[in-house]
Amino acid sequence: MAMHNDLGRWGEDKATDYLIKKGYRICNRDWHYGHRDIDIIALKNNVLAIVEVKTRRNDTFMQPELAVDHRKVRSLMIAANAYVKSYRIDYELRFDIIAVTGVDDNSCVINHIESAFTPLPY
Repeated sequence: MAMHNDLGRWGEDKATDYLIKKGYRICNRDWHYGHRDIDIIALKNNVLAIVEVKTRRNDTFMQPELAVDHRKVRSLMIAANAYVKSYRIDYELRFDIIAVTGVDDNSCVINHIESAFTPLPY
């Protein structure tokens, strides 16, 4: 596995641990709808959070959350729509970003952005 894939997996693990500590129940990880995917689907207080995780070694060039562009937002919305229909979800839906910066547990910084964007018609 490429080093960037290892870093991404590590970041998703850190984000999952963070959400669990904050009282979320993890419903799914790496849920796929065709070639689209949702990193983490988590539930807390009857709100279903669709979470995109972005991990970077550092934020020298760009903060990780800024890597979520309009194409990724559209892809997440399409995948979330499929998830909601597949599982007949009746919870409020929210789109979050968790930015993980660092390369190990000692340097890890997590920035959880709730309601990072609102669904748009696609």
